[in-house]
Amino acid sequence: MSTVIGIDVGGSTTKIVGFRDISGKRELIEPQFVLANDPITSIYGAFGKFTSENGISLSDIDDVLMTGVGSSFVTQPIYGLPCRTVPEFSSVGLGGLYLSGLDEAIVVSMGTGTALIHAKRNGDKYDIKYLGGTGVGGGTLVGLSKQMLGIDTVEHIEKLCEGGDLSKVDLRISDISNDKIYPGLNIDLTAANFGNLSDLASRNDLALGIVNMVAETIAMIAIFAARGHGINNIVLTGNLTTLSPIREVFAALRNSFSVHFTIPHNAQFSTVIGAALYDTLN
Repeated sequence: MSTVIGIDVGGSTTKIVGFRDISGKRELIEPQFVLANDPITSIYGAFGKFTSENGISLSDIDDVLMTGVGSSFVTQPIYGLPCRTVPEFSSVGLGGLYLSGLDEAIVVSMGTGTALIHAKRNGDKYDIKYLGGTGVGGGTLVGLSKQMLGIDTVEHIEKLCEGGDLSKVDLRISDISNDKIYPGLNIDLTAANFGNLSDLASRNDLALGIVNMVAETIAMIAIFAARGHGINNIVLTGNLTTLSPIREVFAALRNSFSVHFTIPHNAQFSTVIGAALYDTLN
């Protein structure tokens, strides 16, 4: 059975996925991830776990395609299998289109920082371009939460957001003007993140304010990129897509700016899925 393996080696996690070719049809094998500080350890751990749990023999594997910051540490075959490193941004774009089913979109990879990709499919051809990004991302979220709140796990941050009140943190347009500044502009939009910080703001309020600032920053640069390319489809990928308060920010901004934010199933595995699909570019 022909199988292609994709591996995304990050700073603290390694993600792995596979595609089986069954009667000429490509079938996705459910992605997995492992935690590890050492990239080589995490690669071998992920590979062993993935192949064992899915009944994949080494003889079944045709190709191993790797991406991510830690992929450069792999300088020799894994279990005798040659590995190829593929461009991360191409993987982001391919994974975003595959998971969303769209032919064109701005694909946003929300990791430690944030990268924006314009991805377009024309038949069997793909045009994928890196547009830039921002240093605001998961690293910002965790770093500020650690300094301001003494917590540094996204699960705890998400929990702390429950019951938070943004009116005690952010300055909204409605706080500074009773008139509509621009036709159709939602006066509940943020005028200044942390611009109305109250002395009475609770830890819940602060956590929600940090999450909101990170999500709104990412959302707005994605909206600007979409406008620049004359499209309204934005695909959100990466680990931050799993956080409920992050998802709520994008949902709230959708109508105000006439864009469609999509968070597909397996969005956190989009890059590794794209890596496994990289040969479809050629």
